[in-house]
Amino acid sequence: MKSLWNDQDAAKYKTDLALRVYTSRLLGQNPSLVLHGGGNTSVKIRQDNIVGETEDILYVKGSGWDLATIEEGGFSGVRMPHLLKLAQLSSLSDSQMVNELKTQMIRSNAPSPSVETILHAILPYKYVDHTHADAVVTITNTAAGRQRIEEIYGDRVVIIPYIMPGFDLARLCAQEFEKQKGDNTVGMVLMNHGIFSFGETAKESYQRMIELVTEAEDYLKQHQAWNIPQKVVNVPETSLNHRLAQLRQQVSIAAGFPVILSLQQTEKTLSFAQREDIATISQQGPATPDHVIRTKRTPLIGEDVQGYLKAYETYFKSHLAQAKDSKTMVDPAPRVILDPELGLCAIGKNTKAAGIVADIYDHTIDIIQRATLLGGYQALPPQDIFDVEYWELEQAKLAKGGQTPPFTGEVAIVTGAASGIGKACVESLLKRGTAVVGLDINEAITDLYKRPDFCGVVCDITDETAIKQALETAVRQFGGIDMVILNAGIFPASSPISALSTEQWRRIMGINLDANLVLMREVHPFLKMAPKGGRMVVIGSKNVPAPGPGAAAYSASKAALNQLTRVAALEWGKDKIRINSIHPNGVFDTAIWTDEVLETRAKNYGLTVEEYKTNNVLKVEVTSHDVAELAASMCDSLFEKTTAAQVPLDGGNERVI
Repeated sequence: MKSLWNDQDAAKYKTDLALRVYTSRLLGQNPSLVLHGGGNTSVKIRQDNIVGETEDILYVKGSGWDLATIEEGGFSGVRMPHLLKLAQLSSLSDSQMVNELKTQMIRSNAPSPSVETILHAILPYKYVDHTHADAVVTITNTAAGRQRIEEIYGDRVVIIPYIMPGFDLARLCAQEFEKQKGDNTVGMVLMNHGIFSFGETAKESYQRMIELVTEAEDYLKQHQAWNIPQKVVNVPETSLNHRLAQLRQQVSIAAGFPVILSLQQTEKTLSFAQREDIATISQQGPATPDHVIRTKRTPLIGEDVQGYLKAYETYFKSHLAQAKDSKTMVDPAPRVILDPELGLCAIGKNTKAAGIVADIYDHTIDIIQRATLLGGYQALPPQDIFDVEYWELEQAKLAKGGQTPPFTGEVAIVTGAASGIGKACVESLLKRGTAVVGLDINEAITDLYKRPDFCGVVCDITDETAIKQALETAVRQFGGIDMVILNAGIFPASSPISALSTEQWRRIMGINLDANLVLMREVHPFLKMAPKGGRMVVIGSKNVPAPGPGAAAYSASKAALNQLTRVAALEWGKDKIRINSIHPNGVFDTAIWTDEVLETRAKNYGLTVEEYKTNNVLKVEVTSHDVAELAASMCDSLFEKTTAAQVPLDGGNERVI
């Protein structure tokens, strides 16, 4: 493992706490050391308080912060004397411990101190680093794990048997550290959990972590347990879209809410899922207790998903008695599914959660296979896994929760999403927690948003193959499709019927009508499997109820689409799919309404531009945002008993009225 320490960079950090930030970020940059908020670091500092008294303060990583991006404000300062007194108690519940930590914080707006704060306090070193290094966890997760750790490190590390994080772990570490420490001690290994290093300087503690982990990696290499052989049996080149969507539907039912299912179909995941011993090695438990909270139990394997889900339900109910005092129950749905054709399916309440699961299990695959090569993977016993999952601090976190956006775990497709109304629809849906797939012929769609819950796909909607490929992308990325907003279309230059060419007529019909028919037909099977029922919103036009001269092709195409929508509402009602239309007028913040066009049109009516924009009964301007918000609302519970509705959004048009 390569050290990332740079003397020139380090020189920019002038204080002990600043150097703590620097080395914490170095650790956080390496996913084989820490993943998604895992790991912990601290520094002990003497400083004066507001009344001039000198205090010993432990600055420890605060809850919710990631080492890769942590700042000074991400560390909680806690008074050391009280922490050392707490470590001497014979017992202390974790909830009491959390309360005690908060009473000793020196800054009221700091994040809550880590549950390992007391553990960091009792270690007699200025800087303390803690990671879940893959190599170390691999070795400790074997039958002879302790003996191997002793063989690697000798008397340079203190070895602590596994115990759940919290006060009991801190108390045990305090006792064992005093017994085992010596002149050569530079670190501590928590079995099935991770490794600590420490030093009097930030550099010393960091470098020791790198050196200790490198020794573990070298040990695996020396025992031919580093390079993982991969063998993939050819997977049939058949569409897996419907199977993925059905799988997501089943898991969502088990969870009780919609989930994101992200397909990780790589050579690595397929090779692992196709192992002959997969039913054994994948069911031993997670690599560390930290992963229990994020990935929830062991993966589902095989094709009988419904059977496995029933088995999980049985497991869940059988433990209700043990968890009867919990205010919030953990749902019984899995977070990882392994399949010989799919590879790895990562599941989460949203795209961020699914991404965390995917990253963690990607590392777990390496840990399991290397431990197997080393003599056999052996994780925590089932009861320990259950105890962590129903840990009182985790339950309190779940109970506290927070307001969940209404479309969390759901997936939407928006056509014509690169600009105008389509882009506004994307924004409205993302704000509500939706994972969005935006389709547009404009290549700018791929860079519209750089975030995990958006996927931009360049797609000519008049190309049936392109539409099918776009749907496949959506399902592979997020697991299914719950909502569709049909927005893409063109508004051609004004032309009387007498001058309307057949070619122009067919082009407008092809984009505004035919393409939408194909998309509706192809997306219907996925909307049927939407956990909360499928929803479709069609962006129509004022020209449907009130056509204008010179817009024959446009008006006819939108009217035909409107009729198609009504038929779809009749046919799809039995599938719990609702479809409604919006008929906007005069949405002037779109690309077709340039300043020049606006000035010309306003002049024709003898109006100023502002008067022209509000030339309706209510004297208001209709924006893309207005249309998008109504479209999103039509997908929400407000319209859950409405289908085939046609809602004008025009400020009141006299001809429509």
